Amino acid sequence: MTIRIGPEDVLVPLDVPPERREEYIESYLKITAESGRLMLFAGDQKVEHLNDDFFGPGISPDDGDPEHLFRIAKKGRIGVFATQLGLIARYGMDYPEVPYLAKLNSKTNLVGTDQMDPRSRQLIEVGQVADFADESGLDILGVGYTIYLGSEFEADMLREAARIVYRAHRQGLVTVLWIYPRGKAVKDEKDPQLIAGATGVAAALGSDFVKVNYPKKEGERSEEIFKEAVAAAGRTKVVCAGGASRDPESFLKQLYDQIHVSGAAGNATGRNIHQKDLDDAARMCDAISAITLDDASVEEALRIYEGD
Repeated sequence: MTIRIGPEDVLVPLDVPPERREEYIESYLKITAESGRLMLFAGDQKVEHLNDDFFGPGISPDDGDPEHLFRIAKKGRIGVFATQLGLIARYGMDYPEVPYLAKLNSKTNLVGTDQMDPRSRQLIEVGQVADFADESGLDILGVGYTIYLGSEFEADMLREAARIVYRAHRQGLVTVLWIYPRGKAVKDEKDPQLIAGATGVAAALGSDFVKVNYPKKEGERSEEIFKEAVAAAGRTKVVCAGGASRDPESFLKQLYDQIHVSGAAGNATGRNIHQKDLDDAARMCDAISAITLDDASVEEALRIYEGD
């Protein structure tokens, strides 16, 4: 059953000015495919993980070319494609139909937590993204930013994130915060209460969506303990990071549970899509979207992926 919302169903934050309300509503409806849920195809890892996610055993040779991400975003059914503005500027002219989200900060994985707590500074301003969207004519619907809670540099990232959310809403853009507890002070990055704390921070910063890791706790079911994070987020909607590639059936089953047991509002998936060849990746997008946007069962989504 396809789920649909209309303009009257979109809760517009009060930091969106009256003259931008219609633009915000239009962006929100597009980014959620008029479902209220987010199917975010994550393509920001070329900075985050360098080439580790794009070349090697078990990874399609297609993934070695950055354009593979754009081909998937065009061919597969997605809500929005998140990547750095530089890539959008280099390839967007050939993929004008793709809905985009500009990731405003990124860092590599070369400096480990044992060497220094993580710190990811803003690379580009919201106003510059808005200017680029106007000049290019591309459909840039939102911006994203990563915060590492527990890092000794969290205050800097929290300040930047708060300003980004406010400025993005002033432009009628949707916001997604990636929030990961990480640093020497963090003993367990998957602790359910810490994950819930992260979604609560996103709510306090006024973000529309927050992307977090799926919690884990010995002897507990992740889909049950994840309810704490969804509740803590309030009106900010929660989506889960897809994580490392695994078999499609277990991935789709976990996604279904996140939405229908935990109460999450979608997904943010990268490696489980783009490490496949183009046809498989596009079908994986379609299968994920079937669950996220259409309330399809795992069995129905798996048939879509398998091409039945």
